[in-house]
Amino acid sequence: MARARAVASRPVRGRIPSLMGRRSGVQPKVVALGGGQGLSASLAALRRITGDLTAVVTVADDGGSSGRLRDELGVLPPGDLRKALAALCGDDEWGRTWSEVIQHRFTSQGELHGHAVGNLLIVALWEQLDDHVAALDLVGRLLGAHGRVLPMSAVPLELEATVRGHDPARPTEVDTVRGQATVALTPGEVQEVRLDPPDPPAVPEAVAAVMDADWVVLGPGSWFSSVMPHLLVPELADALMGTKARKVLTLNLAPQPGETEGFSPQRHLEVLAGHAPKLSIDVVLADEAAVHDRASLRKAAEALNGTVELAPVAACPREGEAVSSRHEPELLAAAYDRIFRMHGRIGPWR
Repeated sequence: MARARAVASRPVRGRIPSLMGRRSGVQPKVVALGGGQGLSASLAALRRITGDLTAVVTVADDGGSSGRLRDELGVLPPGDLRKALAALCGDDEWGRTWSEVIQHRFTSQGELHGHAVGNLLIVALWEQLDDHVAALDLVGRLLGAHGRVLPMSAVPLELEATVRGHDPARPTEVDTVRGQATVALTPGEVQEVRLDPPDPPAVPEAVAAVMDADWVVLGPGSWFSSVMPHLLVPELADALMGTKARKVLTLNLAPQPGETEGFSPQRHLEVLAGHAPKLSIDVVLADEAAVHDRASLRKAAEALNGTVELAPVAACPREGEAVSSRHEPELLAAAYDRIFRMHGRIGPWR
């Protein structure tokens, strides 16, 4: 195990030169929190502007390949961790190849159907090394990842939500819904989310990364099932409130069918404040075309002690889409780069 730790800790070669590094000579330390496609979008953007990047990933997924591995082996769900690693792969042939390999899913009539290669690789290394962090570091090194990926907790978590109108026949009644996959697609109005166990231990490396960061990026992503869980891990929440890092909250481009149906941009901020009333945010980043009531969004941001930055960050809509739900990495990178320069501390980065 000592040898595995030593290999995993060696620096990754071939990092893309950072825009920020070219300006200041030292790159900002950035930590991005979330899960799923939202976190992947942030990581794909952030790796373009800094080489000192850490992803802290939710571990409450209970669907698909991750859910099956979690149920059968009692492991952390590896799916969101795999997606984060894929997003950190470079744009060269090595990075593109490994990103496609770990995202590849088997198609068969047997037990392997639907499993992602990266999920199996991660779980195999967890069993071999008996160390979540060392195993993920080793996978990152194999992929040539432009950053580090950490789970937010070392125990698998279950998400529980209080939902009004979950049953359309009883629109005013409140029900409890369990499971991240269920919460993400639930009909009705999600009012609150909780974790089971309620006080899970945070991964120490994740807490240390937040405390040592220059910037922390939260969102975009499924608001209740990917963004909020980080605020419900006590040690991680304390770190977010105690760090000297500046914090960016990146909003989604559109409400998510199910858990945030009908939400305005400012409603997303109000929900966050309700779950973490002591948390302050320095900058709220939103796509300029997705905000129709700028005054209300600014008021909601001010309640979190933050300001609003509007920028074009959406990818072109796909065929059949009225508006895009995907962030364009290059545009998002440009927005983050501008925010880091405009709102960063005076003087060189640490």
